[in-house]
Amino acid sequence: MKKILKKELLAYLGMSVNTAIVGLSFIFMKMALRYTDPVVMLAHRFSFAFLVLILMQLFGLVKFPSFSFSRIKPLLLLALFYPLMFFLLQTFGIQYSTASEAGIIFAVIPVLTTLVASVFLKEKTNLLQKTGILMSVAGVFYIIFKTGIHKNDTDPLGVVLLLLSVLSIIAYYTIGRKLGHTFSPVELTVLMSYLAFIIFNIWALSHHFLNGTPFKFIDPLTHSGFLIPILYLGVLSSLLTSFLSNYALTAISASKIAVFNNLSPVIAVFGGVVFLNEKLYGYHFIGGMLVLVGVVSTISVKSLNKPKSNI
Repeated sequence: MKKILKKELLAYLGMSVNTAIVGLSFIFMKMALRYTDPVVMLAHRFSFAFLVLILMQLFGLVKFPSFSFSRIKPLLLLALFYPLMFFLLQTFGIQYSTASEAGIIFAVIPVLTTLVASVFLKEKTNLLQKTGILMSVAGVFYIIFKTGIHKNDTDPLGVVLLLLSVLSIIAYYTIGRKLGHTFSPVELTVLMSYLAFIIFNIWALSHHFLNGTPFKFIDPLTHSGFLIPILYLGVLSSLLTSFLSNYALTAISASKIAVFNNLSPVIAVFGGVVFLNEKLYGYHFIGGMLVLVGVVSTISVKSLNKPKSNI
């Protein structure tokens, strides 16, 4: 019993650190994208992540697990949603939007995760939570609609891509919750980092070699303004957060994990305004309030214990 409680406590502490890192990652992505395109940024991001994994293995800090195709086959679908689709959609999305707007969109993660978990994992919800789900979704679509009308710093395409990346991470939470009892956090993290490293590097290198611009792949690494953000994104926001998320999935429910994402949007919005001088408009506040009220309604603790309120 004590061992289980200790594992849950570590999972909660890990997710607290995780959400703070993720909140700041939106700011570092905007900084890195000043020097290159999204695919090259992702290639370098996961190159640094995988390099750190190799160094950790050389120093005996982590042991690479041995994989066979039959064993990793169920993990391929998980890796498709995260890190591949999630980071790809997120990076392209933030290229067409702001860090603050990304933070607001990502605030719906707990809401939609609760909805999906209630359907596929049979985690219970009540009328208040269902109302919260509708309010949060309405808030996001309100921002998308108003972004299309007001041509400011963002494009509706960016908001849509960010929303799709949210759906990818929700699919990862749901599938990963089931696989978390079969694979260790290290196994999940190594495989995800390895696949992302291979796929994004092949994609970026192929694109620039076919277009006769191979130096554009290397050029960002010559700028200190790119190196600092990419180290943060590769080591902390990719590698460490993957391990913390994978560990948490073995100890606590998908809906509880999603609750921790409430901190990330606050940090993202605050950081975008303070560090990137981004502007927030009236429709951001209205949509953000709908999302926030919806999140509070959805994660109400008392509702989780009511037995007759299945979606």
